[in-house]
Amino acid sequence: MTVCLLLLSAVALTAAVPVPRALTRAKWPEREPVVALWVWQCLVATVLLCCLAALVLGVAAVFHTVRDQVFAPAPPAVTAAYDLATAPPWAAALTLLLACGAAWTTTMLGRELAEARRRRGQARAHLRERAPDLPAGLPAARGPLLVLEDEYPDAWWLPGHPPQLVVTTGALHRLTGHQLDAVLAHERGHARAHHDWLLHLSTALATGFPRVPLFTHFCDQTHRLVELAADDTASRRHGHLTTALALIELNQHRGVLSCASSHRLLGERVDRLLEPPPRLGRRHRALTTTVAALVPLVPLLITFAPGLTALS
Repeated sequence: MTVCLLLLSAVALTAAVPVPRALTRAKWPEREPVVALWVWQCLVATVLLCCLAALVLGVAAVFHTVRDQVFAPAPPAVTAAYDLATAPPWAAALTLLLACGAAWTTTMLGRELAEARRRRGQARAHLRERAPDLPAGLPAARGPLLVLEDEYPDAWWLPGHPPQLVVTTGALHRLTGHQLDAVLAHERGHARAHHDWLLHLSTALATGFPRVPLFTHFCDQTHRLVELAADDTASRRHGHLTTALALIELNQHRGVLSCASSHRLLGERVDRLLEPPPRLGRRHRALTTTVAALVPLVPLLITFAPGLTALS
């Protein structure tokens, strides 16, 4: 068991510290934001699986009742291969640390989901105040697009069941028909990819573990990459120039071309649409996604290796 715990810790530390820092310096995520999002999710899944597997092994070593339940279906040779009876003293401390981490992660996820639900409720209540003729819940009978009387040009996607696309009359007056289609395609790209769940996960992990480089970079990159991915969805259907012009018209009053840090992403998105970076080839894209998908299997292989060896 000692070897398994050490290997799981090494894999988790590698995936949590040096790999995300190297990934943030890479240039290819800007070209393939969807693939980059997949890679980040696989890294997070690897760390969480390492922690979960180490927690299960540690609890089984410390508590005999849990060990009997976990290894009840396994032959005696498998139980002996894990050597849980001779657990090192630090295994109990590691188990306690991982248990606290699991409880804290669950708490932060629950808190983030509850806060997101509260914000959605407030947003829908605000929409009902601005459009009092709408029945409660904003049903799909009113159509997927909700138009609000407001001179402020804006368009956004409100998650829910069903998701609601909201656009103001100021945006309708400012945008051409093709530009409006590009904006709506961008927002529908968010809805179809369920980016809200990914944002909630990244925010909860970064809030709960601000000193873990993987989770902080995962949060920052997720907020950036989901916008690039939605831009690609819109540009594939309506063209890069149309999408860029729509982005400029919709955000011109916010200083889309300024150098302020809060608006820098908007400027980067416009530059990226006007000068699309070269995309990865199909083989490179498939290879990257396949390798990333195999990475979370590493902690599982480490965990089950003693049992598989005993059975063979």
